[in-house]
Amino acid sequence: MEDQQFLESDWDYCVVLDACRYDVFSDIYEDYLEGTLEKRWSTGSSTPEWAYRTFEGEYDIAYFSGNPFINDLGIPLNELKWGASCDYEWSATDHISDVFDVWKSGWDDDLGTVPPESLAEAFHENSAAVERADRTVLHYMQPHAPYLSRGKGQKLKQIQKGIRRQEEAENTPEGDSGALSSLGDSIRPKVESRLEDSELAQKAGLWLELDPAELVRNGTRDAALELYEENLRIALESVSELIPELDGKVIVTADHGEAFGEEGVWEHHIETHIPPLMEVPWLEVQ
Repeated sequence: MEDQQFLESDWDYCVVLDACRYDVFSDIYEDYLEGTLEKRWSTGSSTPEWAYRTFEGEYDIAYFSGNPFINDLGIPLNELKWGASCDYEWSATDHISDVFDVWKSGWDDDLGTVPPESLAEAFHENSAAVERADRTVLHYMQPHAPYLSRGKGQKLKQIQKGIRRQEEAENTPEGDSGALSSLGDSIRPKVESRLEDSELAQKAGLWLELDPAELVRNGTRDAALELYEENLRIALESVSELIPELDGKVIVTADHGEAFGEEGVWEHHIETHIPPLMEVPWLEVQ
């Protein structure tokens, strides 16, 4: 299997579907898109790892980001106090010329996420930046949870709240946060690491996004996979409507996949290099 080679490959526009498994994509993509599909091996099993290992230099790219880890804040990933803890000293503004924070401008409070149409709106509103850039990336949040049909996303809401708190903290005088805050910052990575090692904790995080009745009826894996496929279909329908407007070579891929209990792993975590998380689609659209 070929490595993803995201930046080394030839394309003008790249659609990134967040947390999109190769196998689920391959089963349904022909309902929406035509093209040549390959299976490729990603550079990371989560967005922070993928971004850190993919964007190592400086690139003239208009990047429309539905994912808050790739943002225009200028805060390195290893200094973020929300989401997954990591040691990556990387920020998008050091590597990508134009980052558009669609996760902020196109946020839907009812859904608890960034719906696909927000990416298209941001793209249309910033056509001049697209014209200036060498290449353009549209990073959709789907099929990543929360699941749009439920309209009750929880996890991304917590991330967005964390972003706002950190932005406020960056603007307060040094020393105002107090000793308890510093202590929390030091122990948080250790606590999160322990939780990520626990299969039960991983499943519990996913349960936030599922209907309790479906959980009882179908079990965690089947209930989650059904909603996950539906999320992917919603995203692909939106992508299929936008692609005719893109003048150039278009690729559809993913930053990483999603696990549903394989090898005791649920969702996706940094440096967990198992096939469900690392095998991603690479579709050259016709």
